[in-house]
Amino acid sequence: MTTPQPAQHADLRPEAAPTAQSAPAAAGPATGRSPLLSLPGAVALSLSGGGTGSVAAHYGDPLPEQRRLAEGAGIVDRSDRDVVVVPGADRLSWLHSITSQHLESLGDATGSEALVLSPNGHVEHHVVLTELAGTTWGDVEPGTGAALLAFLERMRFMLRVEPAQVTDTWALLSLVGPRGDAVLAAAGFPVPPAVGAVVPLAGGGWARRMPALGDGTAAAVDLLVPRADLEARAGELLAAGAAPAGLDAYEALRVEARRPRAGVDTDHRTIPNEVSWLQTAVHLEKGCYRGQETVARVHNLGRPPRRLVLLHLAGMSEVLPAPGTPLTSGTREVGRVGTAVRHHELGVIALALVKQSALGGQGGSGPAELRVGETVAVVDGDDAPADLDDTQVAARERVKAVRSGTIGR
Repeated sequence: MTTPQPAQHADLRPEAAPTAQSAPAAAGPATGRSPLLSLPGAVALSLSGGGTGSVAAHYGDPLPEQRRLAEGAGIVDRSDRDVVVVPGADRLSWLHSITSQHLESLGDATGSEALVLSPNGHVEHHVVLTELAGTTWGDVEPGTGAALLAFLERMRFMLRVEPAQVTDTWALLSLVGPRGDAVLAAAGFPVPPAVGAVVPLAGGGWARRMPALGDGTAAAVDLLVPRADLEARAGELLAAGAAPAGLDAYEALRVEARRPRAGVDTDHRTIPNEVSWLQTAVHLEKGCYRGQETVARVHNLGRPPRRLVLLHLAGMSEVLPAPGTPLTSGTREVGRVGTAVRHHELGVIALALVKQSALGGQGGSGPAELRVGETVAVVDGDDAPADLDDTQVAARERVKAVRSGTIGR
């Protein structure tokens, strides 16, 4: 039997916006290899920049592991994510003022998402938030915690907040699958009742209900546990009926759900309007924050320069395209590929940021023929361009009139 080869993963160091304040991204948490790599069949992530990651890509059966997440329950080691905490009386109003999300009235035991944007509206950080018992927790892409903390420290001023990176003491697991709640209950863990709900865990940490993955039926719960207890807490879930599943399986269902990762499915030019974060991590009615003018202007026009779509790649070779691989139409570069995966039902699929002009629709020509290298790429039918509503059409016509000098007085 052939030993499965680990998939190539992005080096987990998101591209930073080219500003004078940008600090080099850290290589990742200095926590060493996860103890879950000692489970039978575990194969560590193979990083595109060379070397291996600290968590498992798979446990010997990449495609069956996907099916377990889609149909049963699997525990995924995501302990390579960085974790930042913000205690202090001013934390919510402060985070409200410097991120894209409405947070000043965020309730206790509640999860959310937020973006840190550049002054021009480009995404610098995507933060998954948890508010619990007087502390706001944020988990972010591996290797980006130090840069986020540096930004938070610059913005503290005289406010009563104490941001800190705690990746070395806290670790994230994800329980995924329609049987996940039954596993939690059998293991004696509390079950978060709805998306965004957070419940504390005995012994420290919390469980947070996330939006479902895959086709929308693979329920997902993130569990933050003390890093020293990572192996024991995972063991309790495995004993209660969960199966180990590697990050490859999780990524396949994430791509199917069109859930982007910062710095992998985005680049330094990405604005929230181009991806699903406009719905999940941006509050369009809140007041001023860094980058807000760009978000509001593009939203009112109704047509961002690019859009995140799901691609089907026909006849892809054994080597999947790396994040950042150009997407072309004829001799023209029209986008970039993000995460590419082998899905247990859909075949080779990928997320990609594609120029609107190449997608067709909205009164223009049909979609262009797209390729990744020599491979034909087809946009999923569910991601076909949507028509503008009357308000957006009127806004665009007004902008055209201003530019041509023909606007009525």
